[in-house]
Amino acid sequence: MELQRSVMMRLFLGFLLLSFAPISIHGRFVVEKNSLRVTSPDRIRGTHDSAIGNFGIPQYGGSMAGNVLYPKDNQKGCKEFSDFGISFQSKPGALPTFVLLDRGDCFFALKVWNAQKAGASAVLVADDMEEPLITMDSPEEDGSTAKYIENITIPSALIDKNFGEVLKKSIRSGDMVNVNLDWREAVPHPDDRVEYELWTNSNDECGVKCDMLMEFVKDFKGAAQILEKGGYTQFTPHYITWYCPEAFTLSKQCKSQCINHGRYCAPDPEQDFSTGYEGKDVVLENLRQLCVFKVANETKKPWVWWDYVTDFQIRCPMKEKKYNKDCAVAVIQSLGLDVKSVDKCMGDPSADSENRVLKEEQDAQVGKGTRGDVTILPTLVVNNRQYRGKLEKGAVLKAICSGFEETTEPAVCLSGDVETNECLDNNGGCWHDRAANLTACKDTFRGRVCECPLVDGVQFKGDGYTTCEASGPGRCKINNGGCWHDARNGHAYSACTDNGEVKCQCPPGFRGDGVKSCVDIDECKERKACQCSECSCKNTWGSYDCSCGGDLLYMRDHDTCISKSARETRSAWTAVWIILIGLSMAAGGAYLVYKYRLRVSLLHCVVLATLKFIYYLCARVRYYLVPGDWGDFD
Repeated sequence: MELQRSVMMRLFLGFLLLSFAPISIHGRFVVEKNSLRVTSPDRIRGTHDSAIGNFGIPQYGGSMAGNVLYPKDNQKGCKEFSDFGISFQSKPGALPTFVLLDRGDCFFALKVWNAQKAGASAVLVADDMEEPLITMDSPEEDGSTAKYIENITIPSALIDKNFGEVLKKSIRSGDMVNVNLDWREAVPHPDDRVEYELWTNSNDECGVKCDMLMEFVKDFKGAAQILEKGGYTQFTPHYITWYCPEAFTLSKQCKSQCINHGRYCAPDPEQDFSTGYEGKDVVLENLRQLCVFKVANETKKPWVWWDYVTDFQIRCPMKEKKYNKDCAVAVIQSLGLDVKSVDKCMGDPSADSENRVLKEEQDAQVGKGTRGDVTILPTLVVNNRQYRGKLEKGAVLKAICSGFEETTEPAVCLSGDVETNECLDNNGGCWHDRAANLTACKDTFRGRVCECPLVDGVQFKGDGYTTCEASGPGRCKINNGGCWHDARNGHAYSACTDNGEVKCQCPPGFRGDGVKSCVDIDECKERKACQCSECSCKNTWGSYDCSCGGDLLYMRDHDTCISKSARETRSAWTAVWIILIGLSMAAGGAYLVYKYRLRVSLLHCVVLATLKFIYYLCARVRYYLVPGDWGDFD
């Protein structure tokens, strides 16, 4: 309880515009870290901690390898590197450049911004004193700092002084220092559901940070609702409140900024007690938004909170003097929520007693486990770890997606919002079929992966880096299975077969590797066809034609020539035998009817079957007697 009151007091004193005497306050702040591993040179190889900067875009769920450079000039990075003729832009095919800078003389964010403009891919800031790692936070944003803070897109980290000196010494001696920044364990990912919370505020008149927060909520609403509706995440909104020191609960300042007799307070929006909205107006709206979430959650639609908050921002801004209960009630009703349930949840703000909802918020502000105290607005917590970095849709979605156990990520985590776009450069080093425009490279929030693709139900198999081959039924539909194919004179041939095998094999009449070429075989020259003495052979593309001279006919199945008279004699005897077999069957059917007294209907069936068989036999006779004119028989 003492720790909680200590935290509340510290937060309150930071905003309350009263001249209180200084009070010694101790809070618990947890620095979020990522792993930094030196891969070369061998003598300094090892893994070290680094503190994630609270701006830019950390690669949550992924890692980044780079070459560390320590500039000869502007080593603190407080000036633009272009003034010194320095560029950190990597050459094609080279590792990205990580710039090592010294702490001091200017904001952390300005150092990173100057390095980013000079082409750096990441920034390491070496501490200038021996102390535990701290979080590099962004300065309080004003007109000048907002111009670059919002545009920082590269990750940054603070390293301790001793480790920084080791890196500098190695670089000065001429070593190529390669390191790997790893954010894969920055957010725990134990299962297939991510729990995250956003500490926010309904005040829209607190400057650049409030504008950034409002913009983020609007942009992220769609993705948040998809994740929540699919059961992939459990989201909880939170609001920071402070309490007024007991000695000042009757003061004008506390009365204007607090409800429930000084128990729950917020700073004056304009920081001017004589005009505009009061701090207690903000506390009441924060409480209302909490109750909207609770009522929506009870109706199994917790995602409605995102609709209420965005609609309230648009319809009820302070600038238009619409930041009030009437406007809020109109928004609640438009979303189909019960206003009475929300009012009941809010309780009596004038009562000299605790408010259950706001008391829970104050308890939640105190750090537990691996999470520190919540002291900064806005604050995002993912799987009980505080998020560090720019509050931007793609960056936050990447952090949330890294909280899923691998292979359990929902489809939204593989969308364009979180792609790393590594496949745009040299196809990510993966297999690529230019002819079919197919690739094994896939961009994910964890970085690019090389996996043979699934195309129109056909799975490609291989290592994904050098080979991917279509396999299984239907593989020949995709770029002919990667096999040779050609068409001439109305005839098409392919070396691909849908027999379950992956290999390409030239069809009969061709020889070759089946992939790049299949060459027509001259069966006539190689004496593979028309070997009878009376035969005349003519080679065609992919096949051959045989003919016999004079009164002879060629029989392809037997590779021989026979006379037409012999064929006719054979056909006549064949017809005789067919007729005899038909008559025998008819006689057998009649005998069965006579002997067993079969019913008339069965007799009809026997007779019809016999007649149909005789008709078929006659068709075959016609084939033998009149070659080439029997295709109309069915």
